[in-house]
Amino acid sequence: MKNIILYIAFIISFNISFGQQIAQPDIEINQIRQPIFNNELTNPVIRLLVKSNENLTGVSLTGSLDKKSINHIQNIEVYDTDSLQRFSANKMIGSVSIKNRHFSVPLSSRLNAGNHYLWLNIILKPNTAIDLHIGISIKQLTLLRKKISVPENNYVFKTGSVVRKHGTDQINTFRIPGIATTQSGALISVYDIRYDHSKDLPANIDVGMSRSIDKGKTWEPMKIIMDMGAPHDNNGVGDPAVLYDPVTKTIWVVALWSKGNRSIAGSKPGLLPDETGQLVIVHSKDDGNTWSEPVSITSQVKNPKWNLFFNGPGTGSVMKDGTLVFPAQYWDENKMPHATIIYSKDHGKSWNSGIGAKSNTTESAVVETTPGTLMLNMRDNRGKFRSISTTTDFGQTWVTHSTSANTLADPVCMASLIKAKVRVKGVLKDVLFFSNVNSTKDRKNLTIKASLDLGETWMESHELLIDERSSFGYSALTLIDENTIGLIYEGVRDLFFVSIPVKDVIR
Repeated sequence: MKNIILYIAFIISFNISFGQQIAQPDIEINQIRQPIFNNELTNPVIRLLVKSNENLTGVSLTGSLDKKSINHIQNIEVYDTDSLQRFSANKMIGSVSIKNRHFSVPLSSRLNAGNHYLWLNIILKPNTAIDLHIGISIKQLTLLRKKISVPENNYVFKTGSVVRKHGTDQINTFRIPGIATTQSGALISVYDIRYDHSKDLPANIDVGMSRSIDKGKTWEPMKIIMDMGAPHDNNGVGDPAVLYDPVTKTIWVVALWSKGNRSIAGSKPGLLPDETGQLVIVHSKDDGNTWSEPVSITSQVKNPKWNLFFNGPGTGSVMKDGTLVFPAQYWDENKMPHATIIYSKDHGKSWNSGIGAKSNTTESAVVETTPGTLMLNMRDNRGKFRSISTTTDFGQTWVTHSTSANTLADPVCMASLIKAKVRVKGVLKDVLFFSNVNSTKDRKNLTIKASLDLGETWMESHELLIDERSSFGYSALTLIDENTIGLIYEGVRDLFFVSIPVKDVIR
């Protein structure tokens, strides 16, 4: 009888301990296509959906890394957001330090019956390089002693850096990036410092600048380069654009100053700060170490009848003959917006403006395609596509381009356009690079595109998805070297940077 009792007890114990082995959850796995950022604690790049009719205990997640990635990853964490498909860092259920190629993350929490989204969060070692590719695959989910196969996967992620993180220095939001590369190779990024919230002018906003002297791997402490003084909540300046003049070795930054309610909604005809928004400009002659005081150039470029005149944010350009050009925009006497340009033929001593290239357009980007021809790439409030026009007389007349309103998808957002001499299959060539949120309606899928014929065509084979996540959507491009393009872009209240090999875009 004693043996029978022991046998029954063993059977009951076996079923309690290993009964869940018969549970075979459904597993779906997805890559979140985004970079993995150094000095960042939240990089949730792989999502697993685990569907089970039973409670799951004794769970662990195993996977492997490619050999080159081992030395760059500090920790792999697992978060559980239950049935919520959006990532949240509230519930970490496992973490492991990386010692070798193969890893196993034991999960400390039972997964109750139902749907669970599990997120793999990767933390890089401090100051990891930003030109790396991290390879990772998830092999299996283990329930007690039973190994459950995961759909075959093998993911590769680029590394990048965080330029500014919201909450740093008690600042609510960083927005509206621009970037330029100086002769020394320094990267100069400019942006809005939105102290109290993420809203546009009029608000408590200054223009900040961060510099990198290691091609974007790390960024020096922020400098405030435009601050129009007290009262700060009624005297903001923002929406900056930047360019570098290689002749005078001068960095120029323009922005909109709103004294009181003098941004888009509250600006009126006139030229004075108490009447209308001001186009203000600063410069640095020592690679961004020190900056001049802001000076208004409104009277040089604005028709007094118009309600508002200011720059298009992001990046300006320098023509072959040395002319400095910034994209710009104005609201006419009927409050209709027009994209245009401002330009200086004397290296920033004086400025002039063109007329509007197309009505109901605002934020734009400008490049010189062939000598003397400027191409203006415009945000169009009609939606769905970018509008494109060219001029050979500095914006006094414009010609609609064949790709206008039919080629470059756009959800009514800012975008970036540069011309860069890069190496394409071993040959130096002038190429146009374009970045925006590649959609006709949503601000997601940030993408870089290249045109090898100076904007006449844009081939799908010459584009690269950078970040699929929804974001505020603004971005700015710069040339790092003949093999590499730099990109600064908005997340949600944060600013990120990646360096992109030309060969990854032009395949």
